[in-house]
Amino acid sequence: MNLKLPFLNKPPLVAVVRLNGAIGMAGRGALNDAALGPVLERAFRKGKPAAVALEINSPGGSPVQSALIGARIRRLSEELKVPTIAFVEDVAASGGYWLAASADEIWADESSILGSIGVISAGFGAHVFLARQGVERRVYTAGRSKSMLDPFRPENAEDVKRLKQLLGDIHDNFIAHVKDRRGDKLDSSEDLYTGEIWLGRRAVSLGLIDGIGHLRPKMQARFGPKVRLRRYGIKKPLLGRIGMQIAQDALSGIEERAEYARFGL
Repeated sequence: MNLKLPFLNKPPLVAVVRLNGAIGMAGRGALNDAALGPVLERAFRKGKPAAVALEINSPGGSPVQSALIGARIRRLSEELKVPTIAFVEDVAASGGYWLAASADEIWADESSILGSIGVISAGFGAHVFLARQGVERRVYTAGRSKSMLDPFRPENAEDVKRLKQLLGDIHDNFIAHVKDRRGDKLDSSEDLYTGEIWLGRRAVSLGLIDGIGHLRPKMQARFGPKVRLRRYGIKKPLLGRIGMQIAQDALSGIEERAEYARFGL
């Protein structure tokens, strides 16, 4: 007797997680470890996937949230022995590239923007404006560094020195992560850590990514034409667009557009 059990012959499953937007921003669908944690857990554990594919389109953001998300991806991938493959869309720069480097492989479009392995801090100085308006700023602190980089006071050389030390330490962490993940694939003759960006084809030659390719055709070539793609994402609250949420989303949207604008997007 020939007993057919179709469910035993299902084609391979690839879980797909979309990582879209600036990292660490507030608002609905924000890319942070608290929101993404449950999504990644389901993607790696549900249905015994043959691989987890990351769709990345991010200009970067918080270095801490980038590191937390990346570390979670690595823990799950190694614990469950599920390979992780990143597919970059428009951009994976700064923290976006940190996330991509957390995968076992990185693929991108020829026109994708990649890199920006650096750290930035920006702000404004308004002390001259206040003085012209006759406004006197009064600040009282316990601890001489408590008002460090106050935008309403003249720039202090000691504050700038401390900030640059912090930025340098974060940059060192970023460099260590990229070297650990990409290893011998990187072009050691090039300085890849200046904050410069490259397009996909050049990124391949530098070892920053593994090749040019898109998610579906790449997964079909690897796992067969009938490979199943199951998507996972952050669930948005049903009543998330009322009250303060509207204002918060609008502000987050402005901040996020500013991040993308740095790369001409």
